[in-house]
Formats: sequence, C-alpha cells, structure tokens
Amino acid sequence: MGGYRAVVTSVDGFVQQIACSYLRHGYWFYVLGRIPRDKDPAIIDTKLIEKYGIAISESTRARRKKSGFANLQYIRHESLFVMMATKGKHKFFDEESKLIRDIRRVPIRYAGYSISYRPGGRKKDGSRDDKWHSHVAMERRQYLELKAWFAERARRDSPKALALAFYRLPIAPYAPIRRQLLMIHREVNRIRKKAGKPPLPTEILPLKRKIVKPFGR
Repeated sequence: MGGYRAVVTSVDGFVQQIACSYLRHGYWFYVLGRIPRDKDPAIIDTKLIEKYGIAISESTRARRKKSGFANLQYIRHESLFVMMATKGKHKFFDEESKLIRDIRRVPIRYAGYSISYRPGGRKKDGSRDDKWHSHVAMERRQYLELKAWFAERARRDSPKALALAFYRLPIAPYAPIRRQLLMIHREVNRIRKKAGKPPLPTEILPLKRKIVKPFGR
C-alpha cells in the first residue's frame, strides 16, 4: 500500500474522515463490507487497494478527474471497511455494481451513527441553503433508545447525575447530533417540570466536537 493510510484507530476517526474529508470531495458512491474473523484484515486491505488502484498521488487523482475517470478511497475500522468512489469511469462500478450505494440516498450506518450527504436545509436567517453538506446524526434507533433512557431517569436522577450522563455520551456532537441532544434535553426538562423538579441548563450538554487524528499519530 506504500504510504496510503487506510486503517483508522477509532469510530470517531472513521466518521470524521468520511464526513469531513471524503464526502466534500465527491466520494458519494460506496461499498460497505466486513472482513471475516478468519481472514487477515491487512491482506484484504492490500488486495482491494491494489485491485482498484486506490493508492495514488493527489496529482494523479486530479488528472484522472479531469479526464473523466473516477477516484477511490478505502477506509477501515476494525472489521468494517468502506470503498468510496467519485463519479466517472472505473472498473469498480462494473465489478461492484450490485453492492454500490449512493450516500445521498442510502446513509452509512455504523456504531450508532448515520452518515449521509444532503442539502443544507435552512440558514440561520431562515433562507434556503441549496449547498450540499455532510450530515452526521445519531442513527434513529440509537436516538430513540437514548431519548427513552434519559426520559426514564429524568424524574428520579439528580441534576448532577443527569449532567454526567450527558457528558459521558460516546458520540461526537456534529450539528445534527447537537439538535438531537437538544431535543432529548427538552424532553428531560418537560418531564422534570411536570414532576416539580428544577430544569437542567443547556450548558450541561456536550455540544463541542473534538477533532481527532483518524489514522493516529
């Protein structure tokens, strides 16, 4: 593989690399797979990267794009890997045709996250944002389970215990996740108000995302 970096060291690194790097450069078509336990992940990595000519320089990628050819990226966390491609000509689209998904239509779901690419919705001034953006949210089941968990504890737990539970959530607060956390927070306060308990301030929510190094040091 040469100097090509493919293996990330954490779930947050996996999500960040896809959402903040690959998607904004047009890598919208993907194949997701898992490496069997009896296989050596490094061997599979090398095989796929070499098969599709993924480990190329940025200048080569630029020339390929200009000539109408697709470029690919490969990323893996533990046993899960994703091959991602830009639009254009490439044997990847022929050989993986039955498995390819478009992230603008089918999100990548992994470890409680849902990663997609979509129009921005509304700006702060209320006007429409027609630009496309990476969209990282809690997967719906994860969100509903978390909301139910906090709702169950809203009456009986102390403000300190609830604040600590929010703080310890193992999920990076991208903008859609911040909105989900705020909805959970509002539900907790609704329940607490009904029970005659003081509300929790929004300051307890972990709304600032930490930038990680996807491939380690």
